[in-house]
Amino acid sequence: MKNQIQSKLELFAENALIIRPEFRWHDDSAKRLAAMVYALNDRKIDCAAIGGSHDLIKSNTGIFSTFRGNMAMCIAAMLSLKENREELFARTAAVYEAMKKVKFKASDYLAMAAYEIASQSERSDYHVARAREFYDSMKANSSWFRVGEDDYIYAAMLGLTDIDIRTGTDRVAQLYQRFQSEFRPKNCVQALAQLLVLSGDCDMVAGRVLALRDALKTRKIRLDKAYTLPSLGVLALLPVDTETLVQEIDEAQNFLKTQKGFGSWSVSKQELQLLTAAVVSGAYADDIKCGVITASVSTSIASIIIAQQAAIMAAVVASTVAASAVSTTASS
Repeated sequence: MKNQIQSKLELFAENALIIRPEFRWHDDSAKRLAAMVYALNDRKIDCAAIGGSHDLIKSNTGIFSTFRGNMAMCIAAMLSLKENREELFARTAAVYEAMKKVKFKASDYLAMAAYEIASQSERSDYHVARAREFYDSMKANSSWFRVGEDDYIYAAMLGLTDIDIRTGTDRVAQLYQRFQSEFRPKNCVQALAQLLVLSGDCDMVAGRVLALRDALKTRKIRLDKAYTLPSLGVLALLPVDTETLVQEIDEAQNFLKTQKGFGSWSVSKQELQLLTAAVVSGAYADDIKCGVITASVSTSIASIIIAQQAAIMAAVVASTVAASAVSTTASS
């Protein structure tokens, strides 16, 4: 295993152990995501700084604000790494309100989308408008798939690029059609298609996705399932040969399993695979000194990884809450 991957894994495991007893009201998955944010930035986690950013969020939002919801820990962790955290959160809150004004609905996804735009752009009004146009264009072109709140983050990331809206939307539809017989469920195929459009070379990357899927299956690693599918897309964006990536992911996963707090009783197999893919992707992004994937993409790989992980976590939390509600109703 590459030294850089080993170092990030060790740092991530250490960060997760440090934050685990803190922030007792927050979900363990959210705390692991915060640990990941720090590891991707090669930083030992600073719980005091995260707590300070969390207090900043609470002092500037109402009690029912979505910024205090499932994304609070992730956004607080990202803010805590910034020197201009007060200014950045004020800008994030302003972007959030601007997105609501153009008819995006309040949600965890919108909170993360607003942070993406605020942290990546000085022209927030322009990119909010582009995000809305991408969203509307995908919705108008969605003969085969449903466009909803879980697409907000990807609409924001697409809006931050200089990709033509019509061209980008057509590519999403084409990729969806290409993959709909290969993968399930539909909303994850849709997320994969949106993510791959960021690459600028959809045909090449689409072929990489299928090759990676098949190679990983030989190691009994299934990133082609619900929620893990976009991670397959992130890996396919990296200019690293398939066998090398598969070997690194296999070794990284086996290492992470041995770390305290990452056993099968603590972390699901699906989440373990997500976290492993994120570490490997982040390490290679650093290694190739890749500030952006292509000249047409204005978001870094690390940013894409975190946003994609956050989107998945929001979806997992939402499905868990829904399942719990059904269970409670049935037992009443």
